[in-house]
Amino acid sequence: MYSIHVLGLGAGDLQQMTLGVYKEIQQAKQLYLRTKEHPVVQELEEQGLQYQAFDAIYEQHEQFEQVYQHITDALFAAVKQHHVIHYAVPGHPLVAEKTVQLLLEQAAHQQCQINILGGQSFLDPLLASIQVDPVEGLGFHDALRLQAHHLQPQQHTVITQVYDSYVASEVKLTLMDIFPDEHPITVVQAAGSSQEKLLSIPLYELDRITLLSNLTALYVPPTQEPEAVNRQYYRSREIFRQLRGPDGCPWDKEQTHQSLTKYLLEEASEVVQAIEEGDIDHLVEELGDVLLQVFLHAQIGEDEGLFNMEDVIQSLNDKMIRRHPHVFGQKKLEQAEDVIEQWERIKREEQQGK
Repeated sequence: MYSIHVLGLGAGDLQQMTLGVYKEIQQAKQLYLRTKEHPVVQELEEQGLQYQAFDAIYEQHEQFEQVYQHITDALFAAVKQHHVIHYAVPGHPLVAEKTVQLLLEQAAHQQCQINILGGQSFLDPLLASIQVDPVEGLGFHDALRLQAHHLQPQQHTVITQVYDSYVASEVKLTLMDIFPDEHPITVVQAAGSSQEKLLSIPLYELDRITLLSNLTALYVPPTQEPEAVNRQYYRSREIFRQLRGPDGCPWDKEQTHQSLTKYLLEEASEVVQAIEEGDIDHLVEELGDVLLQVFLHAQIGEDEGLFNMEDVIQSLNDKMIRRHPHVFGQKKLEQAEDVIEQWERIKREEQQGK
């Protein structure tokens, strides 16, 4: 069987590399690096290290997914030629290293064994630099895949691969969907190495700095500011549980599905009025009032042990996927009339036997 030994180069300088990895590198006959842009590589070159790096592949593709698959394919081709090869990556092989994940996923099909020899990940020196205990709650994200719904503003957040101003700009815009523009953040460069630099700036300045490279990570501290916290779904769940809790609101605690019926009708009519008036601010408020009714009904269901808000959301999501096979499946529809006909047909099929 073919064998690829994956080595972690550590977070920075040669002194951070584990002794086991260092010995393995010295003994490697066929050594490949995902990138030579790492502080330890220059030091190893001075000791006569011979290797092949994949940096040129980054210039051949527009998407990182294509780059990582190209590197993976090249490694499997190399191991079939040499039977045993070594592949070294920055940090720890199982921390934010997509090529290693692809190797592990495709190893069985390639009849290849993957052996992992870990190095120190950048997380350890990074957490030491920003003085954060991850047990308090830590979100760890890839800048290239970051979306607003991934973020929890009440947790510490670390974002990797903020390597140029374009990525920084995209990250900034995503963070500003949650955090205030002035929210303090820390840019960490080459954590734990002799080149380590920390720069504290307000969020809105993120894409204006020059301290960006493949060794850059971003730390976003937690916040309790209502501007950030009150935009979150879980905060609504907390509010309605508290309203119906032992120390909650007397009016909310005595409501039933039946008693709330008239309010749902009133709020729906006020939404229609806001739409007809073209008043966007009013529409936002009235849609919130309709959502208030949904949350309150769901909390009553939870208190009675019958259903909760997650059941409501799951029912909605399942239905939308099921009734849109032309979007979430293989079927294709071009006309709105065809969509309506399909919706009604699927609805009739669901109701058969009920």
